[in-house]
Amino acid sequence: MQAYRTLERRFARLSRLGDALGILGWDKETTMPLGAAESRGETIATLSVMAHELLTASETGALLQQATEEESDGLDRWQSANLREMRRQHAHATAVPGDLVEAASRASTASEIVWRQAREASNFTLLLPRLSEVLETQRAIGVAKGEALGLSPYDALLDQYDPGTTQAFVDPVFGTLRGFLPGLVTEVLERQARRAPPLPMRGPFPVAAQKALGERLMQAAGFDPSRGRLDVSTHPFCGGATQDVRITTRYDESDFSSALMGVLHETGHALYEQGRPASYLDQPVGQARGMTLHESQSLLIEMQACRGEAFLGFLSPLLQDAFGDDPAFARDNLVATYRRVSPGLIRVDADEVTYPAHVLLRYELERAMIGGDLALRDLPTAFNDGLHTLLGVTVPDDRRGCLQDIHWPAGLWGYFPTYTLGAMTAAQLYRAACAAEPALEPGLAEGDFSRLTGWLRTSVHQQASVADTATIVAEATGRPLDAAVYQAHLRQRYLGQ
Repeated sequence: MQAYRTLERRFARLSRLGDALGILGWDKETTMPLGAAESRGETIATLSVMAHELLTASETGALLQQATEEESDGLDRWQSANLREMRRQHAHATAVPGDLVEAASRASTASEIVWRQAREASNFTLLLPRLSEVLETQRAIGVAKGEALGLSPYDALLDQYDPGTTQAFVDPVFGTLRGFLPGLVTEVLERQARRAPPLPMRGPFPVAAQKALGERLMQAAGFDPSRGRLDVSTHPFCGGATQDVRITTRYDESDFSSALMGVLHETGHALYEQGRPASYLDQPVGQARGMTLHESQSLLIEMQACRGEAFLGFLSPLLQDAFGDDPAFARDNLVATYRRVSPGLIRVDADEVTYPAHVLLRYELERAMIGGDLALRDLPTAFNDGLHTLLGVTVPDDRRGCLQDIHWPAGLWGYFPTYTLGAMTAAQLYRAACAAEPALEPGLAEGDFSRLTGWLRTSVHQQASVADTATIVAEATGRPLDAAVYQAHLRQRYLGQ
């Protein structure tokens, strides 16, 4: 096992470099002065190349070959899975030359900074030159990895975020969604029209009170503040480092709900990161399996648990305490508010029923851009037309159109499908958790998440990457991922069927 032990030490060093990049990335989005952007970009690019060189070094390849030949000599299940994940990371890395890694890092860092300015000005043209550089490097990475791994360029990019997931899997699943979502939206809207709308929740809602409430609910859900923190960024995210999980939100004093649900969403991600197996935190097998499972954790906390009737009953008096006596904070009104379906412009603020449409659009657009079928300059028009076709809404400006998300400027091409795959997985996991823990929802009504998070720790978090996503889901729920479960959840919650 000498080769394997040497690899463990090598990949632990890679983990530390990843942690440094994680903290630098968090700082870039939260507190870094704008004038430091160019220098920060160089620092991040340098560390990215150092990690790439360590992973692709000839010694790493030789050690992997030796360890693979010796694999039958004493490796247990977790060690064998760790070796498999080492090989996977090595295959991805060796497919891409170091100069392309460096160019991609520089391009995305510069693009993120300009994206903030373009978004503020609602002017896609300002971003176009920088985003063109990002697309060029991501397309090159997709081609290089695709040739090495036997995948299409887009599948190679998707595989970075969700190992083993391909268009061949996504397309029929999304096709099923396209089939039932329009009719479901129509049914829900017709049902809503026959009822009085919920009472509006009127501000202002002071940021300090919003932050205090968010932190209280984070800890109620199981977040450990001694190993993480909450901050503000233009786009909410979960990042940071091992044992130092940083989450962010953004506040609006006229609407507390967006920030609060953003905090709960990111807390789901953070719980996954804080719950990974301690013995393998610095090893590939100890990492989260992929972004479908990661997004399932955030959407399970936000959508399944915290928009359910049990939790909203617990939330009601907390809102009264935080923001004053208001009949709009009554439990039944909260339920009506969070069950309200309204096709809108902004993905992160979308209701549970229309949210998949936002992801379907982005999936189609990024595939077209990577494949060369959509010129980047035509993205605003294609985005606006697509959102109107899917949801019937008219996009008034770039800020609320194609500039609303950070993913493409940040180089996250191939990420978007995992949001809706994660929503489907969340529904299936939550159903299984409730069946296994009958006291789960009564606990949520008291602000007690322990049964839910305990089940998730065992069934998902502690599994890390010891198995593939399909296996983890099937073992946790007793069946493969099934769109029918998601459809049944939506019909039950929004139509009472």
